Amino acid sequence: MLGNIKFIGELGKLSLIHESILHKCIKTLLEKKKRVQLKDMGEDLECLCQIMRTVGPKLDHEKARSLMDQYFSRMRSLTINKELPARIRFLLQNTVEQRANNWSARKAYSDNGPKTINQVRQEAVKDLGVFIPQSNDGMRNEFFNENSYLPTRIKFDRETLGGLADMFGQMPGSGIGTGPGVIQDHYSPTMGRHRTNPLYNGHNGNGNGSHQPQFEAGSKPYTKPSQISLRPAQSFILSKKQIPKLQPQMPMIPSSAQGPPLGQSPQLGLKTNPPPIQEKPAKLTKKPPPTKEELIKMTETLVADYLNSKNVDEAVNAVRDMKAPKHFLSEMLNKIVVYSLDRSDEDKEHASTLVHAICTEGHATGENLLQAFLSVLDQCPKIEEEIPLVKSYLAQFAARAIIAELVTIAELAHHLENGAHFPLFLLCLQQLVKLKDREWLGDLFQLSHVNMQKMLPEIDQNKDRMLEILDGKGLSFLFPLMKLEKELLKQIKVDPSPQSIYKWIKDNISPKLHTDKGFVNILMTSFLQYIAYEINPDDDEEQLSAPTKEQLDEEKQQMLSFKPVMQKFLHDHIELQVAAMYALQVHCNTKGFPKGMLLRYFVNFYDMEIIEEEAFLSWKEDVTSEYPGKGKALFQVNQWLTWLETAEEEESEDEEY
Repeated sequence: MLGNIKFIGELGKLSLIHESILHKCIKTLLEKKKRVQLKDMGEDLECLCQIMRTVGPKLDHEKARSLMDQYFSRMRSLTINKELPARIRFLLQNTVEQRANNWSARKAYSDNGPKTINQVRQEAVKDLGVFIPQSNDGMRNEFFNENSYLPTRIKFDRETLGGLADMFGQMPGSGIGTGPGVIQDHYSPTMGRHRTNPLYNGHNGNGNGSHQPQFEAGSKPYTKPSQISLRPAQSFILSKKQIPKLQPQMPMIPSSAQGPPLGQSPQLGLKTNPPPIQEKPAKLTKKPPPTKEELIKMTETLVADYLNSKNVDEAVNAVRDMKAPKHFLSEMLNKIVVYSLDRSDEDKEHASTLVHAICTEGHATGENLLQAFLSVLDQCPKIEEEIPLVKSYLAQFAARAIIAELVTIAELAHHLENGAHFPLFLLCLQQLVKLKDREWLGDLFQLSHVNMQKMLPEIDQNKDRMLEILDGKGLSFLFPLMKLEKELLKQIKVDPSPQSIYKWIKDNISPKLHTDKGFVNILMTSFLQYIAYEINPDDDEEQLSAPTKEQLDEEKQQMLSFKPVMQKFLHDHIELQVAAMYALQVHCNTKGFPKGMLLRYFVNFYDMEIIEEEAFLSWKEDVTSEYPGKGKALFQVNQWLTWLETAEEEESEDEEY
């Protein structure tokens, strides 16, 4: 499965799969399956992380930013869910952080294979920060004398050097490797070959290749000090910028001509009084940040004090002084909400005010609030044992957050699809009606483009059941056209007079919808269904194909009776007239396009001046797959439309003359 997901992602990167399919894959992996516990969704979530890492950067553009934000908001909430295995939570967290870092993956250690000993030495020296000049042996020895330019932060002695020497395969006390550019001490066996040089520190070689050093006459026996320090004298500490400038000026002069180096005995040339170690001043220790337990305790104290004093400014200042890290903000808001659940309605309202103030002051974001809300929902089964109405209380918090524009209806709905925590979403809408009004909520809901059927449990996801549930919650006003579709035909059957029909529409349908294509479609469909029922109550197919003269006359009379209502809503609105014709097309398609039915209606609509010529021709030229049966409809009326178009052209020519 993981391989297939990666393959799909790679196809998406090459634009061989449309983005809508990739989004559908992501939604499928992210949605909680019915009768599947969260802890068993690890495989889906691992695949989700894989497809995000593969094709996430391509999908994360401006047009799809809101979708991506919703995906990652859900992923963030899952990172703190203890039901998931730690490995899956860390995978999710890494993916979230990768997006926050502009889709740059973490730098991982990579082993590029075996290395030569020179490469190992160079990397070790580079890690230690030691500058090693590449020059002849004499220069190197002179450079690494007691006063060499080594950083003051490194101290080499036999104990610290032993581990490093072991790493390079040498015994303690030997030099670090061999060859040019290698650090040597005075007591390394490999230094013997340099002592054949008569200029080497006042010693003469014996000329036989032996490593036994020969001292000048009068010199005392060699004494090995107990410890070697490579720390230079303070006067010789130079910056990195100064060192390259001084290298060419270092003279190749025998030590005997120069005199004993600084800090050495004139007889032995050995260091007798090493410079003191310069200790760096101790850094001031910063106060460690508060632990999670301390932050939780501070939050609880803050909420308790606020609910007693009701001083919002003081509470917001306390939040600012907490200096809580970003990852704790959601949990802080969670604690504020949970703390107030078993309090009075007044305290709940004050807690909402505090949350609003914290977010508007910039101490937390709407995303933090949404994560806090979702984490409280995850605790609902336990909380409901002590607070049965917890969902109603949470609906109040969500409604106030929506009114304050901290969270949108669409963002909330995304996490409650397929009946998750049902009926919380409907309770939230009810609270919005109480806090605002129906018209405000109706406009806001229309702009949100939320699919209400998807907010119900899967078993209830159909129009009839949805309208029944919304009626029970007093929310059917959100779908006035659906109510019109169900009730208008009943009203026409009760009283088909145009005055009664018009009055019912005026009393039950908002004037804003009178110019809506959906309203016109339902109005025309109801008239056509009523006429069909009146002239052929048994829906006899033979009568549909070959109606009697009496039936044709009855059909025409019914159309004339409804003419005032149709003209009232269609007059001077070409686009609404086209919508009425599509309703007629679908009606005929439902009946199986009986011979002559569509043409008969077209002629009557034209003669009664219900539909204008321009609307007929617009319908002919319009191309859409939204309404079935267009091809068959055109076949039945194409000859008449051609005549209409020709007649209109002739009429326009006559007007010109």
